[in-house]
Order: sequence, then C-alpha cells, then structure tokens
Amino acid sequence: MKKEELEDIASKTLAQYASRAQPFFEGTKDHDVSQNIDALLRHIGGDAPFSILDFGCGPGRDLKALSSMGHHAVGLEGCGEFVKMAREYSGCEVWHQNFLELDLPESRFDGIFANASLFHVPCDALPRVLLELRATLRQEGVLFSSNPRGSNEEEWRGGRFGAYHDFESWRAYMSEAGFCELDHYYRPPGLPREEQPWLASVWRKMG
Repeated sequence: MKKEELEDIASKTLAQYASRAQPFFEGTKDHDVSQNIDALLRHIGGDAPFSILDFGCGPGRDLKALSSMGHHAVGLEGCGEFVKMAREYSGCEVWHQNFLELDLPESRFDGIFANASLFHVPCDALPRVLLELRATLRQEGVLFSSNPRGSNEEEWRGGRFGAYHDFESWRAYMSEAGFCELDHYYRPPGLPREEQPWLASVWRKMG
C-alpha cells in the first residue's frame, strides 16, 4: 500500500472510534479479559512488578487493571478521545501515537499487551510494526495479542479497517519478526470453535 492509503485507513478507523468513544467505553468496560492478562504475565520472566505497554489501550480498562496489580503500565492509543479517557480512568501515562507512526523507546518494556488492537494494522505495514514492538521489548520480553480471527482477509467492518488472520498466517508474521511462540488459544473459553471468534497468542522476543 502507498503511504497515502495507509494514512487514509488510519484516519478513518480512528475517526469511527472517536465518534463512538463514550458508547464504546460503556459497552466494553466490564468485559472480562483476565484470561488474557494472566497469559501475558505468567510468561514474563523475573520478579514483578513488570513494565507493561498496553498497545491500543482504548479508554483504559486493561491499563487500569494492570496498574492496580502493581505493574508499571503505560498506555498507547491513536484515538485522541480514548487517550483523554484512559488517562483519567486509569491514572496512568498514555502516549498518543498512531499505530502506523510509532515512536517507541528501545528495550523499555518487559511485556506488551495488544488486546484487540493489532488487527487494525494493514498486512503491508504489519512486519514493520512488529519489528518496532520487538525493539521496545527488553531481552526475552513477551508480547500478547488477541485478534478477531478470519481467513486472512482485509476489509472494512462498521467503519473500521481490519486484517483477519488465521493462526498459521499470524504465526508466520510473528516468526518473521523475531518472536517464538509460547501459547495460543481461542476465546471466549468453553465454547465450540465456531463460537470462538478471538484468537489469542503469546510470544517471546528472540535474540
């Protein structure tokens, strides 16, 4: 994709989130993603508290949860309305950055929590974004991702752009970026696979 196409995808997707910021917060603030938080934390080596980047923190639900557990949590969010909400709701530092124009410190974080965020990155930009996330992790740092799964299509849904990977495709992207697989599972738990639209996976930085 050309730079202009990527910029258009980002701006339209962020504008849709901004237009529904408060309803989005109200509709998601009570979602239980403790399974995902646990999946990240149990794979990080060393002693807590950990330094965690909540990538695509939205209005701050998971950022607040991580902080309340005693971890040093920093949010990153592209939607300005969510940035304001997350700062107020969590009391944490939140960086206002577009996923496609990241400016991240090197070797800063023990873990990255990318819950329902990385699927918004177009496939053409995903290798670069994953390398940037890898670089901001410390040695043997851990990245968690949860994305709505699909058959490797890219499309607009409800005014938002998404790339919907199956696990084989996602594993290839992550491996190419220098991550090794630690775990993967489908959500919500306890349901037949056809009723589990979310693919969650955990990865360790290699090298």
